[in-house]
Formats: sequence, structure tokens, C-alpha cells
Amino acid sequence: MSFASALPSPDSVLWPAAPAPAESAFPSATKPDTKRRTMQDDQSRKYDDELITRTQAGDAAAFDELVVKYSPRLYGLVYNMTSNHEDTNDLMQDIWSKAYRSINGFRGKSSFYTWIHSIGVNMTINFLKKRGRRYTLSLDDIDTNVQNDKEFIELTAASTPVREADLGELQKRLNEAMQKLSNDHRAVVTMFDIQGMPHAEIAKILGISEGTVRSRLFYAHRQLQNFLTEFHS
Repeated sequence: MSFASALPSPDSVLWPAAPAPAESAFPSATKPDTKRRTMQDDQSRKYDDELITRTQAGDAAAFDELVVKYSPRLYGLVYNMTSNHEDTNDLMQDIWSKAYRSINGFRGKSSFYTWIHSIGVNMTINFLKKRGRRYTLSLDDIDTNVQNDKEFIELTAASTPVREADLGELQKRLNEAMQKLSNDHRAVVTMFDIQGMPHAEIAKILGISEGTVRSRLFYAHRQLQNFLTEFHS
């Protein structure tokens, strides 16, 4: 049974695990091979366009392919903004449901990648505004993406029981710091530092200028660095 023909309940969905973060995910993202990335993007977009056309013609299996293709990165984006797997599973269900209901209005002015991530970010930010400052965070639910942070890597140079305890505390503090950022700042940090998206793509997804993306990143990085400074002092 396809996702499109009979959307399952959130509890029954096993979303793909979030992808591994870029090598230098924090505080600066990696710089991909631009030429190769462009060719891959062109091929990917052409196939997405074919899947979208088939979906709009009533082919539910084509939409399922889009779900499978984009769920891993989308899950990572939503989870890193919510820090809660249960909330993320619920949001993933809502995001893909909305995408399916809206796909007949998709006209290709942006890539499907940008379109679905825009839906995902906006729905997650709206959810976070309703949720307010409430969030749950446990040692079993810590975002492991922060392990690529420069400070974190330096601390892992040598391993001792005391150091390992400190690392666990640092992971917890970094996640707490992410939750203290505003929803908009958390979104750009998640997309740029954890998912490795370029400024231009983030700007398209959020519907803001690249300059605004950079200013939000600068402010967010300063806030996170201040939090780490407090941890080391």
C-alpha cells in the first residue's frame, strides 16, 4: 500500500534515519565540488520533475519514490529543530500529507528539494511556536551531529573516564544551546552547519536574502560560542 493512496498513522511510520553530517558541519559547512554537484542536481531535478508529473497524473507510486528519496534529509532537518523523535515523526507525517495534497499546484518554479524543505521548515517553525519553550531532552535522545563540532573533536583527542563524562555533558549543553536559539536562528544553523546547505539554497527555502541568512548564522554562532565558553569557564 502506498503512502499516497493510504497515509499510515504516525506511530506506524518508520522514517529513514537522518544522514551523516558533513565533515566540518560545525561551525562551518564543507565546500562541495561545484561542477559535479551541479551535474548531479540537474539529473536529480529532471527525475524529480518526471515523478511529480506522474504523481499529478494519479501515479501514487511516483510520490512514494519522492518520499523515500527526501525523507532522510528532511527527517534530519526536522529532528535537529525539535530535538524530539516523537514530535519529528508526527511532523514528518503532516509534512508529507500536506505535500501530497498540494502537489497539483507545484509548477516547477523551484526544485522539489527546495519546495519540500520549505514546507518542512515552515511547518516545524509553526509547531515550535505553538510548543513554546517546552522540549524534552534525554541522554538517549542527544543529537550526535554535534560530534563534528571543532571544540568537541579537540576534547576527544584523548579519552579518559572523566573526559568522557565531560563530552556527554558538552553534547547535552550544545543541544540545550540549540533549543535556546530562536526558531528562525535554529533553522539556519540546522540547514547550514548540520546539513551542509549553501547560503543560496537556505535563502530559497526560507524566502529571505542570502545576506539575512549570513546575519542569522553570525548571530546564532555567537550565541552558541558564548554558551560553550560558559561551559569551559
